[in-house]
Amino acid sequence: MSCTRPQRWALPALLLAVLAIFPANGVAAEKVRLRVDSYDIDATLNPRAHKLAATAKVTFTALDDVNVAVFELHNDLRPTKVTDAAGKTLSVERVTPDSTVRVALPAGLAKGSSTWLTFEYEGTLDSADNSPVPGVKLAYVSDDTTTLLYAGRWFPVSNYGINRFTANIRITLPAHMLVIGSGTPTQTAVAAATAAAPKKGTPAVLTGAPQGLPQKTWTFNWDKPSFPGTIIAGVFQESKPAGTGADVRVYFKPLRQQFAQVYGETAGKALAFYSGIYGPAPSASLKLVELPDDTIPSAWAPEIAAIASRAIGAKTNYRLVANTVAHQWWGASVSPATRNDWWLQDGFARFSEARYVEDTVGQTGYEEIARDMAVGSLAYDSVPLSGIGKLDPYSPEFQSLTTDKGGAVLHMLRYVMGEEKFTNTMRGFALKFAGKSVTVDDFRKEAESHNGDQLTWFFSQWLDSTGAPEFKTKYSVYRLGSNKGFRVVGEISQDLDLFRMPVELRIDTDGRTETRRIEVVGTNSPFTVETFGRPRRIVVDPDDHVLKNSADLRLRTAILRGQQLIQQGDLAEALREFQKGLDANRNSSLAHYRIAEVFFLQHNYQAAANAYRESLNGDGEPRWTEVWSHVQLGKIFDTTGQRERATNEYRQALQTNDNTEGAMDEARKYLQKAFEKEKAN
Repeated sequence: MSCTRPQRWALPALLLAVLAIFPANGVAAEKVRLRVDSYDIDATLNPRAHKLAATAKVTFTALDDVNVAVFELHNDLRPTKVTDAAGKTLSVERVTPDSTVRVALPAGLAKGSSTWLTFEYEGTLDSADNSPVPGVKLAYVSDDTTTLLYAGRWFPVSNYGINRFTANIRITLPAHMLVIGSGTPTQTAVAAATAAAPKKGTPAVLTGAPQGLPQKTWTFNWDKPSFPGTIIAGVFQESKPAGTGADVRVYFKPLRQQFAQVYGETAGKALAFYSGIYGPAPSASLKLVELPDDTIPSAWAPEIAAIASRAIGAKTNYRLVANTVAHQWWGASVSPATRNDWWLQDGFARFSEARYVEDTVGQTGYEEIARDMAVGSLAYDSVPLSGIGKLDPYSPEFQSLTTDKGGAVLHMLRYVMGEEKFTNTMRGFALKFAGKSVTVDDFRKEAESHNGDQLTWFFSQWLDSTGAPEFKTKYSVYRLGSNKGFRVVGEISQDLDLFRMPVELRIDTDGRTETRRIEVVGTNSPFTVETFGRPRRIVVDPDDHVLKNSADLRLRTAILRGQQLIQQGDLAEALREFQKGLDANRNSSLAHYRIAEVFFLQHNYQAAANAYRESLNGDGEPRWTEVWSHVQLGKIFDTTGQRERATNEYRQALQTNDNTEGAMDEARKYLQKAFEKEKAN
């Protein structure tokens, strides 16, 4: 049982994982000189031995004069032979630091010309040690679940996430396993007696099947340029939930089959909702697949939405499902043209998640996600969104900006344009660029065509600049004669000289609450407002339409950065970030709680106990800090041999009647049997 739960006010689970989205040296990646047009892949899996053997015919076009073709390939996969279109064997160099293979082209390839190479390769995919992201199984062969994600570079990849391609993929493996890929599969039985012997004309590299087991070949064809390179195989139960209104098929393990109906319904509802606002789904079919917990929390490909086992339970994770399904539009259909445009994919999916939540549970749910997006936007606000291609793509900075600031930009644009114009923009953009790569300029032009006016000022503010305003007001109230009400003369100030945004003012009066929209330009913006009742309070941007700084945001961003540092194993830096949170709010129960977690991980039990006490004496926000502080204090007392004091803390935890993240269940467990330190991990 981890002592770092619960993870409230953190980024969603899909953002907490370090995602493999570019080569390890992506910041200094060389210029892309070729475009892959199509793949023809034959792969044989030996799940018991964790082995993959494959051939891949890669057809590509030169974007510049090319003498060396460079592809990314998982470091655990070894090219045994590469031939050109004439069948001539070429020399191959493996470069492990960036997971690439370099193939010399003796005759070169002129710009605009096309050709193909045929790769034969094999390897053992049994751990995450040599994964494009160490520690995350992006390509793994197993007799339980095989996950060959596009991000795992299990076939030669060029310009990951940018280069759209078609694919014909054949997977041969034991006949009892089910295979999920993009497209409608066809199945061909392979006789067990010949499974381990090469067929005539079949490269020896494809002889990786285990002897004696009946084999089957699954064929998937995807003929529309996209990203169809994800294959998931295992012993799944396939079901087609009723009432989804769409062709949704669910592939869950037997242990979670009881949740297939409700998760399938959720995916179907998300498909229907997005189809209503963005236009028809790119495909009439969707496969909702369970991923193992030792890979990324979610993945997508054309027709595929995959989520980790831990996200499947009695409490439906509708937000994660909605976000993953949204990638059918933002990713599979419309994709970024460059790394600087990446937010047009992940930011759009994040905002789509928010809109689905708004439609499903109401405005409160939407506002909660908007606040989360604000935290992610400001946690790493040192690089403008238009320059994210310069960031280390493995970094939390890149992920926070592309996902959360990207989503926040759409949240603000919706406010600026108004509901009708904004909705027409999103729908028009999805329909016009379906099946294409897009740039930020494409989106800006689409927005301006519906807005009827230029939006250069908006995109410049939020894409080309960093920082967010912190609004302050000063004003005077004057009574108007003849019982005509009151006049408020004031000024909104903030510290960004080039800032420009319409901002809402809420004036609370003796009578009713009134709102006004004020154009804030520069550091000081005067305003004059007349009201009937006497003004009692003025609030700037009360509904958080604008990304802005505040003491609460500084607290939450510091805590977010600290949690991510804990995940990276840097406890000292995490502690410093949590201390910054206390600088923003000395009474924050959450900041004290997170500090206590660090001390607990360091086995500094006295300091941890002190911090948990401070959390209990703090502002009580969020509410779960109370129950979990008592549970953690109980663990500390058990660890230090003070059983009576431990049981007292567990009883106090039960008295809160708060079972957030199973806190009361844990308290009951340790009331029965003392917590032991070695079980904490």
